[in-house]
Amino acid sequence: MRRQFRQVDVFTDVPYLGNPLAVVLGADGLSDAQMAQFANWTNLSETTFVLEPEDAAADYLVRIFTPTGELPFAGHPTLGTCHAWLVAGGRPKTDGVTVQQCGAGLVQVRQDGDGLAFAAPPLLRGGPVDEELAQHIAGILRIGRDEIVDLQWADNGPGWVAVLLASAEAVRAARPGVTDIDLGIAGPYPPGSDAAFEVRAFTPKLSSTDEDPVTGSLNASLAQWLLATGRATAPYVASQGTVLGRRGRVRISQDGDGAVWVGGSTVTCVTGVVEL
Repeated sequence: MRRQFRQVDVFTDVPYLGNPLAVVLGADGLSDAQMAQFANWTNLSETTFVLEPEDAAADYLVRIFTPTGELPFAGHPTLGTCHAWLVAGGRPKTDGVTVQQCGAGLVQVRQDGDGLAFAAPPLLRGGPVDEELAQHIAGILRIGRDEIVDLQWADNGPGWVAVLLASAEAVRAARPGVTDIDLGIAGPYPPGSDAAFEVRAFTPKLSSTDEDPVTGSLNASLAQWLLATGRATAPYVASQGTVLGRRGRVRISQDGDGAVWVGGSTVTCVTGVVEL
C-alpha cells in the first residue's frame, strides 16, 4: 500500500544543515515489525509513523523508531512530525496548538516564529549521578574527572545523562570513545556570542555513528536543569552539530508558568510516497 512520505530537516532553516527525519503519514495498519524494518532501512536517527490518535484530546498519534528500537519520546521527531502533518493538511483541534500523542503521553506543539516548539515533558529520572558512573562517563569522553563541572540524570524518555563542561570549546574538542549510555554534553559560549551553549549528544541507539546531529529531547531536559540551577536564563539559543558540519539551532524559552519550550525551524527536503 502506498503511504505519504516526507523527509524533514529539523532545527535549521537551511536544508541539509539540521537533523533529518523520515515521516510516514497515514501509517495505520502497519505492524510493529514493518515499522521497525522501515526505520532500520532508512538508517536515520529516527523515523516516525503517524496514526489516528487513541486519546480524544490528541490530534494524532506518533510512534518513534530508531534503526534499532522504539522510543517513547524524542524532540526532533516531535517537531518534524508536526511539521509534516501540518504541511500535509492536518488541522489541529485548537488553533495554533497541535497535541501529539506518543509513548510519553500528550505533548503540546505550538508555532514559534518561523518554526515550531514543544513543551518539555517532565523528567522520568533526574537527580545526581553516582561517582562510579561519573568516572565511567569521564572515561567515555576521554577527559579527566575534574574537567566535568557538573552532571546529572536528565532522562525524559531516551535515557539522557547531562554533563556540563567548562566551555563550548571544551565540548567541540571532545573526542569520546564508543558510548554504552545516552550521554549529552554542554558548555557555555562567551557572553555576546550567537549561541549560549554548544551541545553534543552521543547514544548507542544509532547504527552508523554514536553522535546525533541535533537533539530536541536532550536540549529539553538540559534546559530544565540549566535554568533550575541558574546556569542559564531564558530565552537562549543552543548550537549543536558543529563538529559534524551541521548548523543546528535550538531555541529555548520559558513561559510564565515555568514551562520550558524547545523550538526550532523545520524544512521539508523530500516529498513522495513509499510502498509499505
